[in-house]
Amino acid sequence: MSQEIRNLEPKAVWNKFADLNAVPRPSKKEERVIAFMKDFGEKLGLKTIEDKAGNVIIKKPATAGMEDRAMIVLQSHLDMVHQKNNDTNFDFATQGIDMYIDGDWVRANGTTLGADNGLGAAAAMAVLESTTIVHPAIEALFTIDEETGMTGAKNLDNSVLEGEILLNLDTEEDDEIGIGCAGGVDITAKKTYQEEQVSGEVEALKITVKGLNGGHSGMDIIKGLGNANILMNRVLYNCSQEVDIRIAEVNGGGLRNAIPRESQAIIVVAKDNQAAFQKAFEAIKTAIETEFKSVEANLNITAEVISTPEKVMSKETQVEVLKSLYAAHNGVFRMSPDIEDLVETSNNVAKVSIANGKAEVSCLTRSSVESGKWDLAYSLRSGFELAGFEVEFSGDYPGWAPNPDSAILKVLDELYQKQTGEKANIAACHAGLECGIIGSHYPKMDMISFGPTIRGAHSPDERASISSTQKFWYFFKEVLQNIPKK
Repeated sequence: MSQEIRNLEPKAVWNKFADLNAVPRPSKKEERVIAFMKDFGEKLGLKTIEDKAGNVIIKKPATAGMEDRAMIVLQSHLDMVHQKNNDTNFDFATQGIDMYIDGDWVRANGTTLGADNGLGAAAAMAVLESTTIVHPAIEALFTIDEETGMTGAKNLDNSVLEGEILLNLDTEEDDEIGIGCAGGVDITAKKTYQEEQVSGEVEALKITVKGLNGGHSGMDIIKGLGNANILMNRVLYNCSQEVDIRIAEVNGGGLRNAIPRESQAIIVVAKDNQAAFQKAFEAIKTAIETEFKSVEANLNITAEVISTPEKVMSKETQVEVLKSLYAAHNGVFRMSPDIEDLVETSNNVAKVSIANGKAEVSCLTRSSVESGKWDLAYSLRSGFELAGFEVEFSGDYPGWAPNPDSAILKVLDELYQKQTGEKANIAACHAGLECGIIGSHYPKMDMISFGPTIRGAHSPDERASISSTQKFWYFFKEVLQNIPKK
């Protein structure tokens, strides 16, 4: 890891971030980072707790003169999204993130950076370690599994926290103060099917969709970016309307909270139909690339001849699967009628896996309105069930309802204007912060969210602004000094 990162200002934050990024910390496999964080707190001589869920809580008394202020909870999550480019040789299970500086940005070589939410966790660690920063009594809450189910927040011990105010450090725009977020539900559709032996004179082709930007399936869904699963399905559907193709395999996307960047399919075509297939393929390829040229400059759709597979999907199942995927809504479903430019409800068709007689589609539906979330979820379930899929809902979590009368909001709003001379963007976001879930455990806790500017979260293009981190750190310390009295 580059020493240049550790020399960045504020060194207290970047050094803790570098320490954290040396520890593999995928969602649902946080054993090493939990041990790392417990060791950190214990070495500082601070009360350190691991609750039954695996969340780590480190408690620090108020500094002199701040004992009469409300106790605060500094909250961030320990896990990170593990995504890499296909041509990047990297083992997330054993390697620390390889970071480098690119102008005003810190990036990772071919992988996600982990600034989401590693920078927030690093800032909390820096405060815990400091002997000079002024602050009230602190409970630093480091949750697990935020990215793939928020199970750490869901299973948080209801009696472990005493804080009155929660500062969530997981917002990714430094001019934004978060006061609300979307809830979500995972949708999984599964179907078994009969395979058929490949017969006759055929040619096998591997179709690839790649080069897409990807990104956060909540925050970036409004950008109209390409979804590799949706684009692959368009290619397969349109080609099947012109010529008899048979699908052997499809494999696209991965994590539910990441917009899919790549997809591959293996098909067979009768040799007599090869020319007709090529014509249909080029037509849909050109149409898609033209549609997305302004937002997906590196989109690449190819078809190459490969060795022939032994089996393909039955014709009847193929029609059902392609049509159900075509009918599945992807992207923004409804904009908020009450908050300008806020996505209210959306869906991400995150993963498509078809092979060996099994088809599976994974989605993540989000909404800041609970009834809207379930409306879209039921719509998706209905479409898949009509095609013979079995559909399961899981990982349901609530949104965080905005409180415009929040006392801590008034503090941050006034401090931001004082620091920058500008008005902060006070907003709800279309992402799954843990505030709503934590609030279900501690309903009287006042909550707010803020953080440094991060771009491209959940993709290998993830990057954190150096100048923004400096701005955030100064603002964060000012907030700590101005927490209201008990």
